[in-house]
Parts: sequence; structure tokens; C-alpha cells
Amino acid sequence: MTQKRLPILDIWVDPIGMAEVLERVSLFVEQGERAHVIYASNPEKNFSVPKNPHLYRCFQDADLLIPDGVGMVVAARILYGVNIERVTGCDLMQNICVLAAAKGYKIFLYGAKEEVSKQAAEMLRERYQGIQIAGRANGYIPPGQMDELVASINESGAQILFVALGSPAQENWVASYKNRLAHVRLCQGIGGTLDVVAGTVKRAPDLFRRLGLEWLYRLIEDPSRWHRQRILPIFVWRVVWAKIKSLSAGGRKRV
Repeated sequence: MTQKRLPILDIWVDPIGMAEVLERVSLFVEQGERAHVIYASNPEKNFSVPKNPHLYRCFQDADLLIPDGVGMVVAARILYGVNIERVTGCDLMQNICVLAAAKGYKIFLYGAKEEVSKQAAEMLRERYQGIQIAGRANGYIPPGQMDELVASINESGAQILFVALGSPAQENWVASYKNRLAHVRLCQGIGGTLDVVAGTVKRAPDLFRRLGLEWLYRLIEDPSRWHRQRILPIFVWRVVWAKIKSLSAGGRKRV
């Protein structure tokens, strides 16, 4: 990458745009010798990840932490004066599908309900001509059948694995099984993206997305999310306070 990973309060984000992410995806698939991992970094993760030592290590070891939340974009600007492009996990997944269709990469979908998984696979085949969905599995496979799942992924020859289990389940699964994946060169944790692809969950309109207000749209659609969204003003205050402290420390050093 052209710039180093940026610490944002208690986690990190990579200052990387969509075009560069896709370039790296191609390198992972075509030149990689292991499963490389991409996770989404956002303000909510800043509160959940540090509480779980295992999840914290998963994030620390990820190959890419994309700036999924607008809060991370704003924080990078406040703390470091760096302008970074927002790269949502949902948009990245679908752009990877475009890339895979063009280059012949095979994809495996793991996660979500059975009907969602099936519908998402059908929708992807309709949208991206030539895409190879080499296999899929819903997210309700019993722990005792994970060996069979890994064997199925390996037998499919898939080079790209989308894991849609939600956090921290998807990170835990990738950490546990990535070294057993024979052909997979990219794992992306995609949360509820298959629901969006399948059409069972409506994504925010373009205007909300362009303004970085998807969180507001989701709150309007589902007011019960308020307890999750209440961390946003806390996140902003912590970022501003961190900047004030850094400026204060810099002033003392100059004196």
C-alpha cells in the first residue's frame, strides 16, 4: 500500500480506495499462496473489537481493513489530515464479483439463511454475466460439520470466499479455518451483504449513501437500532478529544 495503516482510537483502518483494493484482490488471487483476509473497519467495531482479545488479533492480522464507515473517513481527516475514500463492504463485495466475472475467478458463498443464500447466488448470476459461483452453504451448519464444509469449499476450487456470518462469528470462522483452505486466496467478511444482494434487506437510497448517512436511513427504517447508533456521538467525541490531546502534547514539546 502507498500509506501505512492508520490507528483510529482502539482499532485501525487502511487508507486505501476501491480501485487499489481491487488491484490487491487480483494480486491475492493470482500471486497469493494463502488466504488473504479483508474486514470492514467502522466506528461500531471500535467499541466491540477491543473487548474481545481474539477478535482484536484477527483485526490486527487482517491483510486489509477497509474504511467501511464514514466515521473512519472523518476520523482519518481529523487525526491525520488524510483524505481517504469510503469503501463499504457491500460495495466491495459486488465490485469483486464484477472483477471475478471478468477474470474467471471462482467464488464460494458461506453464510445467511438458506433461502437468502440461494437467492443471492441466483441474483449474482443474473447481474454478472459469466460469474462462476462454484458453491455455497448457508450459515446454519452445525459445528460438527465444519470439516465437510471446508472439504466442499476446497473441492469447489473457489479462489474467493465471502463469509456472511456477522461479527465476530465470521472473523472467528476465518481465523479457525483459513489455513485449511486449499485454493482460496481471498476471504472477505461481508456481514449482511447477501441479504442486500438477495433483496430481503433494502439498502439506503443513493443520496443517503453519497452523503455518508446510511446509518441515519437504517435508523429511520428500524428505530430499534438506536442502541447501536448511540455510540456514534461517543466515537466523534473521542476522536476530537484525541486530536486535542495530540495538539496539546505537540505544543508542550515545542515549548
